Amino acid sequence: MSLSIIISKARDKVCLSKDEIDEFSAGLANGLVSDAQAAAFAMAVCLNGLSKEERVFLTLAMRDTGNVKKWKVSGPVIDKHSTGGIGDNVSLVLAPLLAACGAYVPMISGRGLGHTGGTLDKLESIPGYRTEVENQEFERIVAEVGCAIVGAGEGIAPADKRLYAIRDLTGTVESVDLITSSILSKKLAAGLDSLVLDVKVGSGSFMTDMAKARELAQSLVSVANGAGCKTTALLTDMNESLANAAGNALEVKSALKLLKNKKGQDRLLEVVLSLGANLLVTSGVASDNASGRKALQQSLANGKAVEVWGGMIHALGGPHDFIDRAANYLEEAAEVVEFVSPIAGYVAKVDGRILGQTIIEMGGGRKKAGEALDFSVGLDQFARIGQKVEKGDPLLRIHASSKEGIDRAKTLLSQAFEFSTDPVELHDLIVETVN
Repeated sequence: MSLSIIISKARDKVCLSKDEIDEFSAGLANGLVSDAQAAAFAMAVCLNGLSKEERVFLTLAMRDTGNVKKWKVSGPVIDKHSTGGIGDNVSLVLAPLLAACGAYVPMISGRGLGHTGGTLDKLESIPGYRTEVENQEFERIVAEVGCAIVGAGEGIAPADKRLYAIRDLTGTVESVDLITSSILSKKLAAGLDSLVLDVKVGSGSFMTDMAKARELAQSLVSVANGAGCKTTALLTDMNESLANAAGNALEVKSALKLLKNKKGQDRLLEVVLSLGANLLVTSGVASDNASGRKALQQSLANGKAVEVWGGMIHALGGPHDFIDRAANYLEEAAEVVEFVSPIAGYVAKVDGRILGQTIIEMGGGRKKAGEALDFSVGLDQFARIGQKVEKGDPLLRIHASSKEGIDRAKTLLSQAFEFSTDPVELHDLIVETVN
């Protein structure tokens, strides 16, 4: 069929068949679809949308332009995906926790995007850790250790890689249809039995509007289930940092603290347990959420989860004794300074985007692709929304590589906090579940 006919049908809101979407996706991967044709298709979809059936067709078609893994392991193959936020180091904790419960977790992750940090950047703050491995080694580590967190290989959904680059240049990134197919074509290429989605909502996320976040969650869940992968989504609050640290090495320390079952990370722990219990139920490892949470908590308490994490780090090139000697391996910032409250009152609002931008300005995130990162910089010890502070009390600590970095951070952070004279109503951490 002529590619122009396919584009015309998308333009005119005429439903595309599976064969038409398969043909267009194959053309994206093999180059027969030009950049102009890809841009026209993306714009037509952005303006007119796709039916649920078309979303499923597009997701599977783009998935099938590359490698799709088939696992020979003794338990379910499961994963989670987050839409991204500040201090979101859930993946670092959840992958080994699930593996400790008998599941297998082939986690394909990404780098920092916009004001949010990337899981691969966090892991690369561990000396020697390799985020790029050959498929055979990746599969071996997952089978032997139970989990591996790496970047997408060259053979994963090449049609999506091509279309995503076009969307980034044509103002069509925000299309829920195309976001859905982009996320799921890569996730489903991992050969998953079950998936849970963590859709962030709030100032520190990409989705600040509840209605749009719900729309995306519903789209992802319906398409993933339509493609044969048991999937649910949780909408979670991202109006402040999730972990009590934001920044690459600091978030690794935060994850290790939780994996060692140490107290003080209640928000992070609750999201980890909620997502993990959900996955254990949909994959058949647990009969209900209560038993799923209990299994995860036991894996923290008995040390099995942190042992799995240490094995994964070593298998992917990191130090064999990282769990016991992390402080000797992770970079520490030259300057650590408290940022204090200008007034007394209750912390009412925190602008998560400013927190993220502050880390970028200190060198902990990229302003353009390929930039080297300063893994040591970041923010930690956050005062939480609803917390009462006096004038001069610390709101957070700044970790920077220079006094100039401290000064830049303070300038940005002066706009990040709002205060109230009255107690503040708190947001629910787990806002909603979408099945």
